[in-house]
Amino acid sequence: MGQYYYSFSAYLKDKFPGQRVYKIALDAGFSCPHRTKDLRLGGCIYCENKSFSPNARLEPRPSVSEQIRSGMDFYRRRYQAEKFMAYFQAYTNTYAPPDQLKKIYDEIAEFKDVVGLSIGTRPDCVPDETLDLITSYTDRYLVWLEYGLQSKHDRTLKFIRRGHNYESFVDAVKRTQGRNISICAHIILGLPGETKQDMVETVQAITDLNIDGIKLHNLYVSKNTSLEQLYQKGEIKLLTFEEYVPLLCDLLELLPPKMVVQRVTGELAGEYLVAPKWEVNKGQIIRAIEIELKRRNTYQGHGYHNPVINRIPE
Repeated sequence: MGQYYYSFSAYLKDKFPGQRVYKIALDAGFSCPHRTKDLRLGGCIYCENKSFSPNARLEPRPSVSEQIRSGMDFYRRRYQAEKFMAYFQAYTNTYAPPDQLKKIYDEIAEFKDVVGLSIGTRPDCVPDETLDLITSYTDRYLVWLEYGLQSKHDRTLKFIRRGHNYESFVDAVKRTQGRNISICAHIILGLPGETKQDMVETVQAITDLNIDGIKLHNLYVSKNTSLEQLYQKGEIKLLTFEEYVPLLCDLLELLPPKMVVQRVTGELAGEYLVAPKWEVNKGQIIRAIEIELKRRNTYQGHGYHNPVINRIPE
């Protein structure tokens, strides 16, 4: 099947021709300001890092170097990987003073086959000193900074307890741009109270900021979260598989052709998942997205210059 959107794997092939490059997810033991300031809040209503970060489940937590080493061994055996990106994934990976961050990030220097550095964080946790530090790695590595936004709508951000507003995201993006750092925005589809048009507006806002990449996935309910409590009370409606695939395709059509689509779905399995249980795996979801785009005879960027999406009703 043809390339209907610019996937992260395609991007890595363009950046490193002839080499197999894989991303190793890491848990460096960070927390986030949301949880630290008021433990009663417990972070975002959907937050349970153990639901998507395997290293967050390990006790005791291995060192960053040990996680990189085991990740490299796994991807070499399973996929014949040759080069790697170190992905600081769990919680807020800039939530520490720059000198402490440097010690953590510098652990990747031990591994000559690590060619990239990706850092997941919040837009309210990147002071200029931290951005200066991250910029210092751009002469040796392909560097991505991944900002969790989830929605451009402040009413939604307040409901899901993000602890920042949309302007914080815009400010972080503008201060990051021009530093040779690629920027990825994380978006959740199907957040409580959001219409399809709300989601379109979030994607269009990201497009207007000339961001380099995007991660999209549906809202899912994990155990041990406030969202689980709302779901059990019947107060949360989740997207079905039949709703998600066409919606995702609608949004892909709006993206610039060269925006890197790092993710089109989350992991919908495992002991932490409460709902939705679509009874399909990640590969089947991706396949369904490609089939839908083929059926439409469209692709990423097809509606980039024509943002009116007639197939998205209120």
